[in-house]
Amino acid sequence: MVEDQAELADSVARVLRREGMAVDVSYDGAAALERTELVDYDVIVLDRDLPGVHGDDVCRALVAREAPSRVLMLTASGTVAERVDGLALGADDYLPKPFAYAELVARIRAVGRRTTTAAPPVLVHGELRLDPARRIATRAGARLALSPKEFAVLEHLLTGRGRVISAEELLERVWDEAADPFTTTVKATINRLRAKLGDPPLIETVARAGYRI
Repeated sequence: MVEDQAELADSVARVLRREGMAVDVSYDGAAALERTELVDYDVIVLDRDLPGVHGDDVCRALVAREAPSRVLMLTASGTVAERVDGLALGADDYLPKPFAYAELVARIRAVGRRTTTAAPPVLVHGELRLDPARRIATRAGARLALSPKEFAVLEHLLTGRGRVISAEELLERVWDEAADPFTTTVKATINRLRAKLGDPPLIETVARAGYRI
């Protein structure tokens, strides 16, 4: 989340975290460019009207770098010309301010599905169904009571389609920069998730590598 209005940026971050997303916040364009050098974010929510390094320049730099991140651009101006200009810079989507949080969440999920191989809106593995937009997970028709982090870990594993996903990747994608890289949080979350998913087991531990569905 890149937004110079700290109150708005922090408010959006709280909403997205409640939706199970890992969120880092930058309050200016220079800081955002530094972060994107270190982390390949799935989606960057970018305010266009940033002081210092303008949002347009951030977007141009990401495109020139061929960063894999999708860009959802925000601006106080919602004219057609502004939207066309923003998309022409390389943004993947455009949302004028003020916006409804529900629409922002839906658009983030939509552009996020375009990263690498497009993910379907509802993830299915045997009897397991996960609907990220409605925050519903079921197995054999029975609804699962998952915490936001448990839901997000399961979503990332299902999106991996059998790929082995390391604890480090889960920590980066599901938690945020404040997470302790030496914590046992991922292992504890996986254990709780296994218990809620029931038998037969769906999550396999691959020794010294990570986890997979």
